[in-house]
Amino acid sequence: MKTVCLYFQVHQPWRLKKYRFFNMGKDHNYLDDLTNRSIMLKVARQCYLPMNALLLKLIRENEGRFRCTFSITGIAIEQFRAYAPEVLDSFKELAATGCVEFLGETYSHSLASLASKSDFHEQVKLHSDLIQKEFGVKPTAFRNTELIYSDEIGAAVAEMGFKTMLAEGAKHILGWKSPNYTYVNAIDQKLRLLLRNYKLSDDITFRFSNRTWDQWPLTSDKYVNWLSSSETPGEVINLFLDYETFGEHQSAATGIFDFVEAFPKAALATGALEFATVSETAKKHQPVAVLHCPHVMSWADEERDVTAWLGNELQNEAFSKLYAQKEKVETLNNPDFNHVWSFLQTSDHFYYMATKWLSDGDVHSYFNPYDSAYEAFINYMNVLSDFIIELDKAMEARGEEPAKEAPKKKAATKKATTTKATATKKATTTKRKTTKKTEA
Repeated sequence: MKTVCLYFQVHQPWRLKKYRFFNMGKDHNYLDDLTNRSIMLKVARQCYLPMNALLLKLIRENEGRFRCTFSITGIAIEQFRAYAPEVLDSFKELAATGCVEFLGETYSHSLASLASKSDFHEQVKLHSDLIQKEFGVKPTAFRNTELIYSDEIGAAVAEMGFKTMLAEGAKHILGWKSPNYTYVNAIDQKLRLLLRNYKLSDDITFRFSNRTWDQWPLTSDKYVNWLSSSETPGEVINLFLDYETFGEHQSAATGIFDFVEAFPKAALATGALEFATVSETAKKHQPVAVLHCPHVMSWADEERDVTAWLGNELQNEAFSKLYAQKEKVETLNNPDFNHVWSFLQTSDHFYYMATKWLSDGDVHSYFNPYDSAYEAFINYMNVLSDFIIELDKAMEARGEEPAKEAPKKKAATKKATTTKATATKKATTTKRKTTKKTEA
């Protein structure tokens, strides 16, 4: 019998408002409150509330044989609390069934695993504490931001006490191997790995409503036949999906909710498929091999690497400047500074600065509220520069020497101008389509 491991990622970033150079020193409220509220309420109405209600119904109808897993970022939970507390209540109702697992991850959906081990540990601890507080369980399985993984990152996750971790079933890592088995980390073989079957996952996430797809329309019976067929060999089928796929990226009009409602019954009726959470799946199936992944991979873009966030000079400049402030933030330990530090780490800000082309570029454009990578960079750096100035003022008030690299207003402008020239040579970014959505 094959195990279907159904996992959903839930995340919404805190979006920055248009923050200009002349705001620096005067305005320290960096968030676009109206946009954040309106998007959260819309996604709650179209996705979170109806999908949570449907999953609860399916769990009850199938008497617990339907099971699934979530990872919810700390940033998303903050927005549930602020704008849609009924969404958080609906997740708690799912947790009470005992058929839903909640994973650990980075609190801010950050790239901390690429910055330093200490930053990574801190982010993960903050998130685990939050999940235990909200849902009464301490996570024992882990998914890193955007499934970012390497041998060393996996070893760090094992060191934090996690037993299982999710990763992408990337071809350049697997080679001839199949993602439909359990593997172990190359450094610490106590850490089990579940690998995303990206083809079967993307059939739902990206191709479900594509009328030019030769398999459209995708029905639950057809999909179940694919999963149970001998043409899909293996012991476990890992379907890892963005939760916003349901009702948001794939609207209710596409029939996506009807597909989900029919899926568990059709799968269980075969007698060849069962559902399990991430931890249950990892415990049930013995690892078949060590997965060697010396270089960092993710589930993003064709390359399955981290160039979606750190692939150009704009992104690397912003990333290095942000994490250079870590020591000051820790020294001050101020709740307001900690809050800003948290949401500035969110990976979406760096994703907006990507300069990708072709199909990858289209995906980046769809999720981008800015007209260009350069606009995203300047807006972020203006916010970051003001944040640095305020950090340095607070350090001086404590009688401590501010960091020498802290930028002044003119220096920040000069740097931005230089980077603009570099970025213009490297890539020409296209204008956003008028129909483009701003959801992250």
